[in-house]
Amino acid sequence: MTQPSPFQTPAFLHAQLRRDIAFFHPRTIDPSGGFFHYLNDDGSIYDAASRHLVNSARMVFCYALAFRLDGKEEYRDAVRHGLRFLEEKHKQAEYGGYAWVLENGIPVDRTQHCYGLAFVLLAHAHAFRIGISEAETGISATFELMERLFWSEADGLYADEASPDGVVSPYRGQNANMHSCEALIAAFEATADERYLHRAELLARNITLRQAALGKGWIWEHYHSDWQVDWEYNRHDSSNMFRPWGYQPGHMTEWSKLLLLLERHRAHLQHDGDWLLPRAQALFDVTMPLAWDAQYGGLHYGLAPDGTACDDDKYFWVQAESLATAALLAQRSGNAEYWDWYNKLWQYSVDHLIDPQQGGWYRILHRDNTRYGPEKPPHGKTDFYHPMGACLESLHAVGCALA
Repeated sequence: MTQPSPFQTPAFLHAQLRRDIAFFHPRTIDPSGGFFHYLNDDGSIYDAASRHLVNSARMVFCYALAFRLDGKEEYRDAVRHGLRFLEEKHKQAEYGGYAWVLENGIPVDRTQHCYGLAFVLLAHAHAFRIGISEAETGISATFELMERLFWSEADGLYADEASPDGVVSPYRGQNANMHSCEALIAAFEATADERYLHRAELLARNITLRQAALGKGWIWEHYHSDWQVDWEYNRHDSSNMFRPWGYQPGHMTEWSKLLLLLERHRAHLQHDGDWLLPRAQALFDVTMPLAWDAQYGGLHYGLAPDGTACDDDKYFWVQAESLATAALLAQRSGNAEYWDWYNKLWQYSVDHLIDPQQGGWYRILHRDNTRYGPEKPPHGKTDFYHPMGACLESLHAVGCALA
């Protein structure tokens, strides 16, 4: 019997988690509230004033995982610290939503994004899971806000963006629904309330089957208000941080992962879950050969409809999400070829993306794996939500799930 690679051992995964935690803790904690988001590769802070809703919420997730790993009370205190900032600074009492961007604690962009609310929900779910009782209210309140502001019963999906006073824009996107699905699964796991899981199941079915059928099985990012594909949206901006043009290999594999998380709870689903594993495999299997860079290694960021790379940069999160999915597919299917992808992605990440001196992951590389500098904002290292989440699911796949 072939011995598992070092990447498949709990010791390796635990060590990776602790290296990431050691990079950001405690330097990322702002004693005056929340977390510093913009760190240089050496850990120094280059922007202490700016706070983004997504990063504020993701750091709560990271600290919740740190607590689950080592049980240190200082990590749970950091989770409470982050939740207070979300509720006292990002949350806007006059309209009940959350400011997208703050500067020195003052809202400079109050646009309401379903994507942002998904991460607020995720933060509260993981906080409640580690025993922070007040987060339970945040779970239900955020879900109700998402439902009231963005849910369409006719479409079976969430809209994407609204003004502070609740006027919803015509843009529709799969990304907000993907992260909503993830957050709703976490909310179910934290509370055992099946309404969250059932909503996640519906999102997954409608994006990975119905909407994917419009892209010949691939999941396009952008849609018109009637959920017909918008092939032109951001056509000349394939590197957009939140709405890039092109198919996203990282989102294809991330949806594959979410289908496997849903299947983990199939006894609680509303419908037959037999489709989940085959669809998860199909999404992963079609993506990897096209997205893998045979010359330099790693997965490209974006693919055009003809299958060529429209953005050949290497993003850390794409590799992290894909290796986690490979591990879960290997564990669930019994097909060792998925372990081959898992090991290949880890080896690439260790060779190029993981900082051997300072710890943490470089955010983005050129195609040839040379690093960007400040010309590619936001440069440096932000949060480690993706790699820490990848380690979490990889541990589950190797039979050593965190408590």
